[in-house]
Amino acid sequence: MATLAIEQRKKIHPHKFTLWVGIGSLLMMFAGLTSAYIVKRNQANWLTFDLPSFFWYSTVAIICGSFTIFLAERAYKKQEIKKYRSFILVTFILGVLFIVFQLLGFQQLWSKQVKLTGNVSYSFLYVIVSMHLAHVVGGLLALLILFAKTLGTKIKIYNPVPVELVSTYWHFVDVLWIYLLIFLIMIR
Repeated sequence: MATLAIEQRKKIHPHKFTLWVGIGSLLMMFAGLTSAYIVKRNQANWLTFDLPSFFWYSTVAIICGSFTIFLAERAYKKQEIKKYRSFILVTFILGVLFIVFQLLGFQQLWSKQVKLTGNVSYSFLYVIVSMHLAHVVGGLLALLILFAKTLGTKIKIYNPVPVELVSTYWHFVDVLWIYLLIFLIMIR
């Protein structure tokens, strides 16, 4: 009986496995997009542009969000629900702030006539950043669900798996944004 329990502890939770498969798929998608960006960059009509300053502000917001989701997960595991709820809320606000800064960055680009249509280099930027934004929105929805679950009734069973899943996903979109930002700076 003890051997069976040890074997079960070594196995990855099915939801965690599914999340990692999804993250692998997203990595392949963004690797494909950035690879296509590199190939298309060698075209004669490729135009370079500077990234908007608001992209830097959004980077700070999402990095801070990774720190607060880490604190939220730790508070949940210690069964400190008020702290957990506060950190989830702060993470959500930082995620919204990330999106606001990204949209302000797009506004900066539009004012410089860097628009979705007109040149393939601009289109790539919009597609890559918009795809990342869509995944941040998905993370925000997951954060809202976690937050909502703490409002109604008192938690009797502390199952850390949902919190760990959202935390892992949030860290992933954070690291992905940092990769994309560095990529867009280095490969222009």
